[in-house]
Amino acid sequence: MPARSRTRRAPTARSRARSVEIVDRLERAMPDVKIALEFQDDLQLLVSVILSAQSTDVGVNRATPALFGRYPDAAAYAAARPEDLWPYIRSLGLYRNKAKAIVAAARAIAEEHGGRVPRTREALEALPGVGPKTAGVVLVHLGAGHAFPVDTHVGRVARRLGLTREEDPDRVERDLEALVPEERWAKAHQLFVWHGRRTCIARAPACSRCAVEALCPKRGVPPSLRR
Repeated sequence: MPARSRTRRAPTARSRARSVEIVDRLERAMPDVKIALEFQDDLQLLVSVILSAQSTDVGVNRATPALFGRYPDAAAYAAARPEDLWPYIRSLGLYRNKAKAIVAAARAIAEEHGGRVPRTREALEALPGVGPKTAGVVLVHLGAGHAFPVDTHVGRVARRLGLTREEDPDRVERDLEALVPEERWAKAHQLFVWHGRRTCIARAPACSRCAVEALCPKRGVPPSLRR
């Protein structure tokens, strides 16, 4: 017998108000929140986000200055072979796959978009090696549209706060977008990332210094870690 699909209910006004209060409290606690990746233009942002998968932002920022100096534009990447990028990004996880994705995306940008990173989610997701999360992050940090991209931190924080029960990032994103006003998606995304890295840590959440503890049901957090 096929599994029945879960009925998705529209959030209530109360749940939306609670979600907005969570974002408000996080913003007061972290007023200077911003993306930690270092970049100077649209293409550098895209490359940095691709490199950040399963790697730390600190590690990416160490690797990119030399990479960006060698490959200043989409045409330069497009003319390269993936293995040409390896010496610059070998310190990062999955560097072979990332090099392949960067070169393929750059070739599409050079051939189909005049060398400029596209500024719609559909066009970004159509680039080789660019998935929904990467496209969403690039979109919001280009200031080109609204999105609530979900990485491991955002997903974990959202589930612990009871904002979603989903595991699939696309489903989590839809739940969050239904709860938070659209104009606040980008800021809320970055707040959840920072909160997940600094406080709502995977193995040992620091609940005692959490800005939203009073609003958090701590779903999935063992009682021994609720301190």
